[in-house]
Amino acid sequence: MKFSMVVFAVLFAAPCATLGQPDAPSASEPSSPTAITASGRSAPGLDNRAPRYRLRKGDSFEVQFAFSPEFNQTIAVQPDGYITLKSVGTIPAEGITVPDLTNNIEQAYSGILNKPVVTLDLKDFDKPYFVVAGQVGKPGKFDLRSDLTLTEGVAIAGGFTEASKHSQVVLFRPAANGMAEARLIDVKKMLRSRDLTEDIHLRTGDMIFVPQNRISKIQKYIPTSSLGLYGNPQFY
Repeated sequence: MKFSMVVFAVLFAAPCATLGQPDAPSASEPSSPTAITASGRSAPGLDNRAPRYRLRKGDSFEVQFAFSPEFNQTIAVQPDGYITLKSVGTIPAEGITVPDLTNNIEQAYSGILNKPVVTLDLKDFDKPYFVVAGQVGKPGKFDLRSDLTLTEGVAIAGGFTEASKHSQVVLFRPAANGMAEARLIDVKKMLRSRDLTEDIHLRTGDMIFVPQNRISKIQKYIPTSSLGLYGNPQFY
């Protein structure tokens, strides 16, 4: 899983206190909630539902030249994030969208070809997914095959357990700079009010973390005999 557990530990320990009071959305973007990055600075809202796919290590694709088929080639993004082009050399590819990389390849070949026209066709790439961890019925990694929201993602992962803290669900989202944005969602309040405004739409790589509630944390320290005493009306 590309989401390092080290990043998760740092993010959950530090920014969640800041996330309790998210910044108000700007007047120009009233419907887009504001996220908080690990550095504490405000970042674009998480509810961006039309992101372009960015290439990752191991992705492979075909590069075809409309007027110079002798340069057609199949390329894979190397472990260092670069690709090797025939007769040109290496250029960076990791984290770049397909249209931008197509433009970069055309520029790279402009030194040996006259106005090259390039088409890039993805063949093997990281399929969209999301991760649900913490107090849910079936924690794990799930395919993101359709437009899903945070609450729907929790449901797919088996729903909340008795130990779940519904009011402090955390959504972590990878950012282009290698860090991650985090958002604290009060699912309990959202469902009680029947207002799904903050039911954020998931994107590939998102991780939903459902923390443990306070009662379940201290329950193991409470003697079973005491629980029976308070649970039986004849002792009241």
